[in-house]
Amino acid sequence: MPPKKKRPVLHAATVLALLAGSAYLTVELRKDEEAKAPKVQAVTDTPGGLQNSNGQPGSGKQKWERLKNPDRSVLRTESGKVVATFTDGARSATLTGPSRTFTEPANTKSRVVTNDWVRLMPETWREGAEKEKWFKDWYKEFSGSEEDDIFAMAFQYVEGAPVKKDDEGISYAGDADFGPINPDGSAGNDLRLEQSDFFDYLGIPYTFRNGTTIQPETKRARSMDCSGFIRTVFGYRARYPLMANDQSGDGLPRTANGMARGKAGTDVIKLKGVGSADRPKSIDVVQPGDLVFFKLDARTKQRMDHVGIFLGHDADGHKLFISSREEVNGPTIGDKGGTSRLDGNGYYASTLRSAKRL
Repeated sequence: MPPKKKRPVLHAATVLALLAGSAYLTVELRKDEEAKAPKVQAVTDTPGGLQNSNGQPGSGKQKWERLKNPDRSVLRTESGKVVATFTDGARSATLTGPSRTFTEPANTKSRVVTNDWVRLMPETWREGAEKEKWFKDWYKEFSGSEEDDIFAMAFQYVEGAPVKKDDEGISYAGDADFGPINPDGSAGNDLRLEQSDFFDYLGIPYTFRNGTTIQPETKRARSMDCSGFIRTVFGYRARYPLMANDQSGDGLPRTANGMARGKAGTDVIKLKGVGSADRPKSIDVVQPGDLVFFKLDARTKQRMDHVGIFLGHDADGHKLFISSREEVNGPTIGDKGGTSRLDGNGYYASTLRSAKRL
């Protein structure tokens, strides 16, 4: 072993200069990172006729309407504009509010400009629920509210999204990975491991309603696979009940297959099968906030193997969804590995098989 070289003694002034330079670079790097972070909740305009002079919703007369396929209640203004939609058997509701633009410049030029706000109600909707106190209280609180909804939460995990911490110091949002590198995988072929759930991302143990406690895996920290992303947004963040797996208890199952075939929510496009002939003939019934399910891999046989959240139309008129994928390594509306569109004959459009409203 060669003899250790003596370290030169740094003059105090030199040390101070180095520290100052380091601090400057840290600040500049932080500024650069903040500049690159997607501005996912920018309010660009407010739809007319839905707010009164006090900024509260409900200006003018409103009327309820019952529609079918799926059975739902729609609230409209006197002129016929849709204010909100509530679907029988589902807790998710779509409310009309201030317009927002969602982008992910790191991975796509697509952008979604929408005035749809998707929120979870405390109870499942049923015909006539608009007369019940629980709904009146909930609607009064959230109609016109700009508190984070499903869309805002979903975009808090795309590439470049800044870290958010709760009062206990747990990082509950911020740029998420799909999963750790698979030692037996390769690019385009299981490059990253699946099975990273919301508690892995958070790095904390979680006790489910059935009493099952699951510990996070260190190697999966800050990671969530496709169904883990759905469980993070709808479950951990929006408080939809979660199952520990696909078998036990009521709530949102662990896997895309469990969600597609489970009891939670209402089917808006029923799953008929997994083959190419089972692709839905029409997807016009799909509403912003719906879960969309795909059959991507023949190796999973009859199981559905991917799930995302439908966002609505992008600026070019295409039906766009967001999901966590290994190609981009996390939640994305990007184009790598297949453009995130439900229309046309692209990779994901051709593998869409069903949709559900939670």
